[in-house]
Amino acid sequence: MEGIPVVQSMSPKGNCWDNAVAKASFLAMKTELIYHRKFTTRQGARLATFEYIKIFYNRERRHSAQGYLTPCQYEQTLA
Repeated sequence: MEGIPVVQSMSPKGNCWDNAVAKASFLAMKTELIYHRKFTTRQGARLATFEYIKIFYNRERRHSAQGYLTPCQYEQTLA
């Protein structure tokens, strides 16, 4: 089975902050999900990625940049 390629975005030369949040998110997903599992189908990888982002990352995982709240909790504080 072929692996699913993950391509990082790159900011312009000398500007490391534009993509810092996206890169940190991809690193978290790789270390918390991808490196610990072996996917046998693309559909299985898609489902696991969807569940990781929609359920775990947004609703359960606390983020230090948001005062150790989940993204859903943080959005509620803004409303």
